[in-house]
Amino acid sequence: MFDRNYYCLVAGLKEYSLDADTKGFDPRAIVGEILEEVSARDARCVRLLYGYYDCENLVNFRKGRAAHNPLGNFSREEIEQQTKDPDRLPGRMAAVVRAYASVVDEDADAEDAAVDTDRSFENALFAAYYEECARSKSRFLREWSAFDRTLRNVSAAAVARALGRSAEGVVVGGGETAQQLRRSSSADFGLRGEVAWLDALVAAVNDEENLVEKERKIDLIRWAEADELSTFDYFDINALLAYLVKVNIVARWTRLDEAQGRRMFRRLIADLDGREMINK
Repeated sequence: MFDRNYYCLVAGLKEYSLDADTKGFDPRAIVGEILEEVSARDARCVRLLYGYYDCENLVNFRKGRAAHNPLGNFSREEIEQQTKDPDRLPGRMAAVVRAYASVVDEDADAEDAAVDTDRSFENALFAAYYEECARSKSRFLREWSAFDRTLRNVSAAAVARALGRSAEGVVVGGGETAQQLRRSSSADFGLRGEVAWLDALVAAVNDEENLVEKERKIDLIRWAEADELSTFDYFDINALLAYLVKVNIVARWTRLDEAQGRRMFRRLIADLDGREMINK
């Protein structure tokens, strides 16, 4: 099946952004506009991109935390309902929620016995999320999620090492890279040459004492990767997902640091200008 192109929608992305300065920046409104215009198949890809925040919110709710990321697909009330009956979650994520609920409720059916509940709920849920992304119809989402998982794993392993702890419990998922992070004792985890941004990430994690600056450097790696993965996409779902990744970064920085949020916002607009997508 050929990818569907969204010429008018992509043309309007700049307008969505320019209509809101960073003080009133509303990423959920942008997501809503996109969901209204894309096909059902592509809408599933958009919702799956935001499934990461659903994982955050499910973990926070299970731990009794008040924190709730508004970028998720579900309200806090809906998240509470999904912990009881995960009928709207992607299959693998729903299986994890049900399996861990069964651990709490001894009378529950063991229909999800295949889920390894020896891991933490958080680790199992995020692993399930990345497995869902790996099977997405969108090339960008498959490649982005693989990158995102590796970036977060490397960062978590580096922090664990700095604290003198094992990386076993913080690395999510399987595969050769994840196993390397769990067992390697070398400074670069034996990944130099395999991960292009490894040195920049490890330097940010290990050398930057300013936590805000550390996060800024890591988000710049994310931004560059979104650009790289969508280099030849202009009007399809991959272009829209790359744009939303950047919208999410801008949204994060408008909360963390207003000045940095404005700079990221201007870069988002400049990227749209620079690619001249309307004339492609």
